[in-house]
Amino acid sequence: MLALLTSWMSGIAGALVAGVVYLAKRDDDAFVAAHARDALNFHLSMCLYACAIFVAAIGLLGATVLTLGIGAIVTLPAGLMLVAAACGLGMLWLISSIVAAVRALNGEHYQHPLTIRFFGS
Repeated sequence: MLALLTSWMSGIAGALVAGVVYLAKRDDDAFVAAHARDALNFHLSMCLYACAIFVAAIGLLGATVLTLGIGAIVTLPAGLMLVAAACGLGMLWLISSIVAAVRALNGEHYQHPLTIRFFGS
């Protein structure tokens, strides 16, 4: 639960920082604005995926409780898959953020994986 809360908060914080940088630099520096817009889209996408995993976990927990534990035969493997998905999402989030920062520092453009384009193109 703490990991989900931490990832959700870092997603919101990352999106807020990227949004502020985008608003501040969109007219001054196209390179910085493009990276900030991509980071904003990426963090919002990752936050959305984390929330979807959380909702699915609550649904699995509810299915287990409603069946008085007998449904655990089905929900346990699905729960393990959700844990793996959450860990994979967290690793993707971290690694992609680091790679994007290094690429931006080197003056290269980086397109984050699994990003929904909410803002711009």
